Amino acid sequence: MLYDELTHKIIGCAMKVHRTLGNGFQEVIYQRVLAIEMQLQGLSFSREQEMIVFYEGIEIGTRRVDFFVEDKIMVEIKAIIKLNDININQTRNYLEAYNLPVGLLLNFGSPSLEYKRIYNTKHLDAKNSLEAKNKNN
Repeated sequence: MLYDELTHKIIGCAMKVHRTLGNGFQEVIYQRVLAIEMQLQGLSFSREQEMIVFYEGIEIGTRRVDFFVEDKIMVEIKAIIKLNDININQTRNYLEAYNLPVGLLLNFGSPSLEYKRIYNTKHLDAKNSLEAKNKNN
């Protein structure tokens, strides 16, 4: 799948953070520690990056993304009891609005780290990657 190696590395960083801190902290604490861990792992990223939101190719505003890693992967962080469809749909909507193929949704609030790879099926790269995976299965 598209960017599997990179998303795997980010998830590994998040797992180490969760294993070390556990759950119960505010989102901003996990964001700070994840930044430290990704830096230690040699990942380039920007934190709280303002990204342009598009509608039908027209710029309509901006929103800050928690992390933008290696200029490829949007990472959205939560510190809630359990991820739900609203969180997943929100992340998918951001991917579509930013015109990115793939993103990660990480939740540090549950007893075990929850993570989801979210694919923007409207993005040609993600669509082609998903079709190739389905052909191989």
